[in-house]
Amino acid sequence: MAGGTWEAQNKLQPGIYINFKSSPKLLATIGDRGIVAIAREMDWGATDELIMINSLEDVYPKLGYDITSDKLRFIREILLGTTLSAGASKIMVYRLPTTDGAAASATISKVTATAKYLGVRGNDITVVITPNPDTEVTEGIYAVFTVSTIVDGVIQDSQVVGSFTSISENTPAKVADLKNNAWVNFTGQANDLVSPTSGAPLTGGLNGTIAATAYSSFLTALEPMSFNVVIYDGSDAITKSAFASFVKRLSYNTGKYCQAVLAKYKEADNETVISVKNGYELNDGATLTPEQATWWVGGATAGARNNQSLTYGVHPNAVDAVPRLTNTELNDSILEGSFVFFEEYGKVKVLTDINTFTSFNQDKSNSFRKNRVIRVLFAIANDIYKTFALYYVGKTDNNETGRNLLKAEIVGYINQLQGNNAVQNFTADDVEVLPGNDIDSVIINVNVQPVDSIEKIYMTVTVS
Repeated sequence: MAGGTWEAQNKLQPGIYINFKSSPKLLATIGDRGIVAIAREMDWGATDELIMINSLEDVYPKLGYDITSDKLRFIREILLGTTLSAGASKIMVYRLPTTDGAAASATISKVTATAKYLGVRGNDITVVITPNPDTEVTEGIYAVFTVSTIVDGVIQDSQVVGSFTSISENTPAKVADLKNNAWVNFTGQANDLVSPTSGAPLTGGLNGTIAATAYSSFLTALEPMSFNVVIYDGSDAITKSAFASFVKRLSYNTGKYCQAVLAKYKEADNETVISVKNGYELNDGATLTPEQATWWVGGATAGARNNQSLTYGVHPNAVDAVPRLTNTELNDSILEGSFVFFEEYGKVKVLTDINTFTSFNQDKSNSFRKNRVIRVLFAIANDIYKTFALYYVGKTDNNETGRNLLKAEIVGYINQLQGNNAVQNFTADDVEVLPGNDIDSVIINVNVQPVDSIEKIYMTVTVS
């Protein structure tokens, strides 16, 4: 008896023809948030490339310091979030390229140990080569060695090289036996024998001078990546302008909607740019400038879900706003589109979760200044873009049936947002998918009403 699959009911032979398929399901889902990118001058790490850091991983080998170090305060702030919302889930760290940088090194007899990366952190590395006393071949000559790479007094890598069974059966350790690790590379003549040392510190590591094109290189490397927020923690006006132009271009010209967090750049006047006006003091005594406060704002902005606002969000470790602003200054900050901190009851809070957009008009009302609203709108754009690129473009017929599939996809996705209180009052009639001017194009019209958080309460108390 014949069998197989079928497309049309045109089989000649008797048989059973079976097609297998899954029941229809929604392809568009609410995408994850929490991806932050930042470029930094650093003492360790790969240069001129994006270093991927997940929130739970050990950053020591990649960035050269323990997460508790002051050198990585920026990482801690980006990951922190508020008392009620998450910080970043992933950080793309770009070590800015430099000129005149050097990797630390040390020569131990015939072995040269060179820091894996250029920078002053390499000067904190020591290599110790210890002979195994039970493998002495002749007086003072050993076959087996333990080679330890030590950073700040702590062994980060240890390897045993050479072999010994007896004086007549042994293979002395050679340079070729040494394996590179996360901290140093070993070089030398392959057949030269390893010699002991009680400790050879690496020296000569230099960070160098930040290259003139460093931030341009960062933005070029970042452009093809998916991210929610890019942070610039410097004060150079030209660089701020470049970052603002970058996120506007990505959002409006390429459809990759994102935001930049900068310090004191209210003149951006755009929903893609957040401008931090003041800083804060931490409970460990450190005071962060507005430039440094971009770390926390960027991480908290990226980590906040589409149904969350940072308004009155509390920084878990801050004790005071620096400087404190007067009530008039706080009002002016809102009007000018600045993101500010204030102190209340011993807590440092976000006054209101806004961006720099202030040029309201008929097409874009003042709701576009609210970052919770922008997170919803950008999520719709990014998630539907991704779904269509993966499952629809070039695969769905441009007829009424195909357009109805697209409509159902969008309706189902926005219903998810409505279920999460990100939008409200949405019905299927708020989506139109119409044929475009060309045979391969469609027009999609979507009406959505994002939900914002309650920020103002007007109360009247009547006494009778």
